[in-house]
Amino acid sequence: MLKVLKFGGTSVGNLDRIQNVANIIKKIRDEGHDIIAVVSAMSGETNKLIDYAEHFSSNPNRIEMDMLLSSGERVTSALLSIALNEQGYKATSMSGREAGIKTDSSHTKARIEDIDTTAMKDAMKAGKIIVVAGFQGVTFEGRVTTLGRGGSDLTAVAIAGAINADVCEIYTDVDGIYTTDPRIEPKAKKLDKISYDEMLELASLGAKVLQNRSVEMAKKLNVNLISRSSFTPEVEGTLITKEENIMEKPIVSGIALDRNQIRVGMYGVKDRPGIAASIFTSLANENINVDMIVQTVGVDGKADLDFTIPTTDFEACKKVMETFRTDTRNIEYNDSICKVSIVGVGMKSHTGVASKAFATLANENINIRIISTSEIKISMVIEEKYAELAVRALHEVYNLDK
Repeated sequence: MLKVLKFGGTSVGNLDRIQNVANIIKKIRDEGHDIIAVVSAMSGETNKLIDYAEHFSSNPNRIEMDMLLSSGERVTSALLSIALNEQGYKATSMSGREAGIKTDSSHTKARIEDIDTTAMKDAMKAGKIIVVAGFQGVTFEGRVTTLGRGGSDLTAVAIAGAINADVCEIYTDVDGIYTTDPRIEPKAKKLDKISYDEMLELASLGAKVLQNRSVEMAKKLNVNLISRSSFTPEVEGTLITKEENIMEKPIVSGIALDRNQIRVGMYGVKDRPGIAASIFTSLANENINVDMIVQTVGVDGKADLDFTIPTTDFEACKKVMETFRTDTRNIEYNDSICKVSIVGVGMKSHTGVASKAFATLANENINIRIISTSEIKISMVIEEKYAELAVRALHEVYNLDK
């Protein structure tokens, strides 16, 4: 069996942890598997390199930043390879270039366009464990690029798809995907399996275990992902796979909480054709991600518009909103809100899921400000002070602790 193993920054955070990763790889190798390991930079290393660059420039050249930031993963890959070789295992480190990863030229946020697996296949034929520096590739012109946030996960998934690996295991400091954040609800259970679509929803709604981009790519390339911990490798993780590979689909798989939300209210908006398009086009042009939207029209012909944005987009959003000040009676911002969501592919074949959620929050005297639904998701905006109470109540009513 060919396994692609990805180890994040906390898993390789210091020399002892790199040795621990080497021990995990050795055990899997001794079981007879071929291995391609993909590694991140040691925790804190990337931030340190950014600080170095910003010492000289507040806006450093993106091409040079890619050359700088890609070095962190190369350090880890070389150290891990050295550790494995020292213990008698043939290992070789590879940069993104050496692993054949070709990207577009969007420096600091490049997208993988092709992977030439020849070098990796040759190394495996020679009986070697391959250790690839994640987060990086090269343009077709040969310039080094980095893949942006979650780039090492992307590297691992893309390699697994390109080389037809049997599985891609993502090692972090969490031993799988839980029904909700165990720090909020101690009764949260680790899931054995979850579908790509459910994982995408949970990741986009605040779950931090896996990045959206890597799950999207896994779905596209049909790569089975396993989320597990490098600190408790003996614990079976969570398999992220196609929906049809999950025999018993629970109605609800998980509860997600996103505290990084701001509600924007535009009241008394002139109800003229194209006003909503104008507002949201202006926000999109500034790369502001609008999530939930509610519009109501009063008898006076004026509209009220409520929507949510990520906290990180607040300042940019305020600048855009000022350009519409004359089109509205009032603009308000509320940062004391959060978004709580229930996710599950089983919703598609069950009725009453939404009404149960609404009744549960009503029983706790929690007022819902905005509601958004899809085939496998129900999201509700509530006051932030009720966040954890809402998560625990919903977790219980859907029997997720069972």
